[in-house]
Amino acid sequence: MTETSPISGLHAATAELDPPLAALDLAALRANAVDLVRRARGVPVRVASKSVRCRAVLQEVLGSDLTKSGGFAGIMGYSLAEALWLAGLGARDILLGYPTTDRGSLAKLAADPVLLDAITLMIDDVDQLDLIRAAVGEKVSPRVCIDVDASLRIGPLHLGVRRSPIRTPEQAGRLAGTARRRGFRVVGVMTYEAQIAGLPDTNPAVRLVKKASAFDIGRRRRQVLDAVRNEVGELEIVNSGGTGSIEVSISDSNVTEVTAGSGLYLPTLFDGYRNLAPRPAMYFAMPVLRHPAAGIATVFSGGYIASGPTGASRVPKPVWPKGLSLIGTEGAGEVQTPLTGAEGLAIGDRVWFRHAKAGELCERFNQVNLVDADGTRIEVPTYRGEGQNFG
Repeated sequence: MTETSPISGLHAATAELDPPLAALDLAALRANAVDLVRRARGVPVRVASKSVRCRAVLQEVLGSDLTKSGGFAGIMGYSLAEALWLAGLGARDILLGYPTTDRGSLAKLAADPVLLDAITLMIDDVDQLDLIRAAVGEKVSPRVCIDVDASLRIGPLHLGVRRSPIRTPEQAGRLAGTARRRGFRVVGVMTYEAQIAGLPDTNPAVRLVKKASAFDIGRRRRQVLDAVRNEVGELEIVNSGGTGSIEVSISDSNVTEVTAGSGLYLPTLFDGYRNLAPRPAMYFAMPVLRHPAAGIATVFSGGYIASGPTGASRVPKPVWPKGLSLIGTEGAGEVQTPLTGAEGLAIGDRVWFRHAKAGELCERFNQVNLVDADGTRIEVPTYRGEGQNFG
């Protein structure tokens, strides 16, 4: 490995450890955090915990000078149980990115005024209000945010993810009014334009879709906000976007915050974005176990397939030594992964990989090795390492 490799510092700092292991380049993480704040141009960035899944990293980002200056603010959680856990450890201003049906966690939320003020639930259906009210009782007023569908629809074509059934201003206003009358505090609206945030700029057709999507959601968001405010008054939160769509989100002056998380680690799914610096921070290493044929090395495990539509974009990518490739007939396996282009590898050598999606890698490791620019290393637990599994 040459000193010019971005992985060289991680390799040297973890040399005495036995792989499998995960390592995070702190210098790259901090530079990525600065870049997210720069791109947001003064609009606060809420950190998506599902894309991090390591408390030490959340603390690194939210405890930095970037937070003190207003660059980062709050957490977007993906589970109410997770939000309760984080809040119990001191976190505040946690917005759930998804609805919850966890009645046990809702009861815990209702029993603690501090938690009620720290955590905002996500809703997009009257039936969710019924479930929440049954779980929390009649005496409390949970904070709620309305998730509004931000997909692009052209005739019968649906471009984006299947999230909220709330799409029109009338639907949003009606849900907001119902929630208010039932004793909920409606404090925000969220629009997540996945077809912009989650698609790389691979060709002109994709860029055209992104442009059309930005125009559509910008116009519709303004109408939705008018309808919701007419029912409940001013809002604390107008949340939008993701790592790949910050510039689009902040172009709307109604947006009070953007969400980002993957941009801290920069997994392979973000390699094709023109607005992102090519600065991966998270890697994992696997040991070479055997040589089944000339030019082929088999490493332990490695089959960390990311969520989403199955295909080449969801598999881990071997990035060092250069020239390694997965074998099409086998791919990345649960207990072994054969690689071609491995003429120089010996038994016991390491192969470094990048994962396709950000926080999901932390579900495979109990610890992550944080490596600073000077080569110092500390080992910190992931959510899994702390015994936490939120599904």
